[in-house]
Amino acid sequence: MLLISSMGRGVVAWLADVRHTVAVAAAVVRVALQPRYWPRTVRNVLARQILFTGYQATRFVSTVALLVGISVVVQAQVWTAALGQSSLLGPVLVMVIIREVGPLLTNFIVIARSGTAMATELASMRVMGETQVLDAQGIDPFIYLVLPRAVGAAVSVFCLSVIFVFVSFIGGFLSGVLLGANTGGPWLFIDSVFGAIRPADVFNLLAKTLIPGLLMGTICCIQGLGIRGVATEVPQAATRAVVKSIMAMFLTSALVSLLTYL
Repeated sequence: MLLISSMGRGVVAWLADVRHTVAVAAAVVRVALQPRYWPRTVRNVLARQILFTGYQATRFVSTVALLVGISVVVQAQVWTAALGQSSLLGPVLVMVIIREVGPLLTNFIVIARSGTAMATELASMRVMGETQVLDAQGIDPFIYLVLPRAVGAAVSVFCLSVIFVFVSFIGGFLSGVLLGANTGGPWLFIDSVFGAIRPADVFNLLAKTLIPGLLMGTICCIQGLGIRGVATEVPQAATRAVVKSIMAMFLTSALVSLLTYL
């Protein structure tokens, strides 16, 4: 009975945590659609967040994407000689990169690189009393701290995923040429790629980037601002933010795949 009771309390606490996160994320979306909540100061924070999370991560994401594109084609060449047909190279890359690998790896990179930084920054502000100063000055911490960071994370993940897909396809095509696969030339490859992309793939890419990015930004803000003001809680907040963001990413990815392709 004690074990069942403990498991029940854990499930109830987890559901309450999920409900709180979803409620804050929904509030971010609702507020973000209202122009009056975007004064210059908040727009500046959004721009800095996109610069750090998105632009400054472009080189690393591109490098990983290039290697992933090469690896997918190399492994496919080993698995089946049928990849030598020009009509299959594009569909294989669409199936692997757009549907699963691209969004997942991009989210991983953003969580590891920017999620920890975001949670640590806000937790440090909490320890230093900066959030209380904002509140005392009549500045809503939700508008100034949470809104631009959550929106910036979502936008950055989406843009980086598009770059990831584009670079992966280039790497896959070039590696196919070097490996002697009958790619049929760049135009035939492009035609095969666009022929393999379905409307469900577009929805899948949007959902697996914008939703996990928004949830990651929301979770990191919640964990960073949720500490009690003790310096020793800062690394703990960063760890919780990363773990919960990864869990949210996998849950979202699984649900989107079930809704999209089944």
